[in-house]
Amino acid sequence: MRRPRRASPAEGFVGAAGAAGGIGQPLSLLLKTNPAITDLSLFDIVNTPGVAADLSHIDTPAVVHGYLPPNDGLATALKGADLVVIPAGVPRKPGMTRDDLFKINAGIIRDLAIGIAVNAPKAFILVISNPVNSTVPIVAEVLAKHGVFNPKRLFGVTTLDVVRASTFIAALAGDSSKAPSYTVPVVGGHSGVTILPLLSQAKPALPSSASQADIEALTNRIQFGGDEVVKAKDGAGSATLSMAYAAAEFTNAVLKGLKGENVIVPSYVHLGADPEGGKALLAEIGADLTYFSTLVKLGPNGVEQIRPLGTISEYEKKLLQAAVGELKDNITKGVSFVETSKL
Repeated sequence: MRRPRRASPAEGFVGAAGAAGGIGQPLSLLLKTNPAITDLSLFDIVNTPGVAADLSHIDTPAVVHGYLPPNDGLATALKGADLVVIPAGVPRKPGMTRDDLFKINAGIIRDLAIGIAVNAPKAFILVISNPVNSTVPIVAEVLAKHGVFNPKRLFGVTTLDVVRASTFIAALAGDSSKAPSYTVPVVGGHSGVTILPLLSQAKPALPSSASQADIEALTNRIQFGGDEVVKAKDGAGSATLSMAYAAAEFTNAVLKGLKGENVIVPSYVHLGADPEGGKALLAEIGADLTYFSTLVKLGPNGVEQIRPLGTISEYEKKLLQAAVGELKDNITKGVSFVETSKL
């Protein structure tokens, strides 16, 4: 039995769907160590009771429970959650395209979204499952069909792109120890050419010795960093540990925002979360999109403000146009999947 819930979202009742997988287990560990989380509820199709038992021995505040599908496990796991993170789905393997991944993961995300809509309709939802460009629209469409969609509370987690950008810039500068000191806005989406690192806005700036060839190589590495990991793991998985770290960082940012702290982070969001900011962003992009990853200001209601792109280089403008076409297709694919599904 779960302990009685208290009323304040600031107390941090977090649910994790897909908690026993390659991302789910290290993410659950990191969430257990977060003092802002007092109740950690884990769901997966296998192994969650064991994962929960293991984590429950750690001397941090969160009380941990693990649930499986039988006996309405998903409903029990999510009922009344303040925040739900979704790392569920299969990892990408060598030779697997994003389209292959979509065909497998779309149904998983749809079913989890139904569970959230019914059992935690006011939860802040953090989607990690790839392909994020399409899975976030799937969640939004399911919530909308249940009459509970609030664009301010739905996030696609793109933090790994930001983490990679900082890490790779520090390597280019010749001092990897300084990676935490770099900040780089990464906008667009969360796969391949839709990932647009605004290296012209990096703080500190790129080394003065960095050539255009260096910038293009760095951009490509940030965009396709996931392929680097898939290849290195040689069929044994994808970017699970770095993704778990990035997701835990973003979860913490949202929890800080809920408490009223001033938090500005990149995320893939529905532009209706801030209609005025979304309209201004679309004017900069020069295209009609429903979702886009950009800097957002977080607060007690979720997305408080969508930030503009600002001044970008000519090279980045070209990358932006390439990203837009791909994003449109990805978004349409997610929406169409729900339209043709039986909910």
